[in-house]
Parts: sequence; structure tokens; C-alpha cells
Amino acid sequence: MRDDLKSRRTVIAGVGAGGMAVMLAACGGDGEAVTSAAPQASAGSAAPSASASEGAGGTAALTTKAEVPVGGGTIFKEQKVVVTQPVAGEFKCFSALCTHKGCPVASVGNGTIDCPCHGSKFSIEDGSVKDGPATKPLPEVAFKIDGESISLG
Repeated sequence: MRDDLKSRRTVIAGVGAGGMAVMLAACGGDGEAVTSAAPQASAGSAAPSASASEGAGGTAALTTKAEVPVGGGTIFKEQKVVVTQPVAGEFKCFSALCTHKGCPVASVGNGTIDCPCHGSKFSIEDGSVKDGPATKPLPEVAFKIDGESISLG
């Protein structure tokens, strides 16, 4: 009887993991970066090119400092991250999946990272919830700055 219970748990855990993989795949993007600036920043900033350069550690650069608008941010759909620059020269990186239901965030503006699914808004400074229904902040993501390049890691 104990083995039967263990087998059921294994099957249920496997189905749950498979469902999670399907959900994450559905959230995937086409690798396109979405750049959003604060109202006072220039709206003419270019999106990063599809061919990223190599950083010092051999990892592909995600973007450059110049491509992340001050007071705004850039969303990287394929990597599921958002890089922000709350004030000139200060960069942050967060998960781009809303902590409410896992929807990908869609824009950055007016000091917040915005989820279109249910209206949650997160601070570009620390990922904290500015407007629900989300109750947990966006998790920070490790990143590196090497000269002008920003990469994950």
C-alpha cells in the first residue's frame, strides 16, 4: 500500500511539472525587446539589435546601458527579464513574469513595470508592488555590467 501511495505522488508530481513546462513555453516570446521610457525621457531610443555582442565572460550581452532609458526600462521577452534604469547610471534587473498569475509584463512607464493581464504594477526601483492584485514583488535577477554591456549572470 505504501508503494502505491508513493507511485501516485510520483505521477501527480510529474504531471504538475509537465503542466508547468507547458505554461512557461506558452509565456515565451520571440526574443523581441520592448523598450519603454518614462514620460520625461526620449521616446526615440532604439531597441537592441537581434545580434548581441559577447561580454567579457563569454556570455552574450543582453543590451547596452544606452538602450535602457533613464526612468524606464526594457523588457526582454525571450529571457523573461526586464532591465530598468530608475536614475541615470543605476540599473536593476527583475523577472518579467507577474507574481500574481505569471503573465509576462508588457510595458514600463511612469516609474512602474506593468502587467496587462490584471493590472498589477511594480516599482522600477526595487520590483515592489505599487498596485495589485499582485502581493509579492518581482524577483531580482542577477546581471553583470561590463563597460557598456549588460548581460545576465
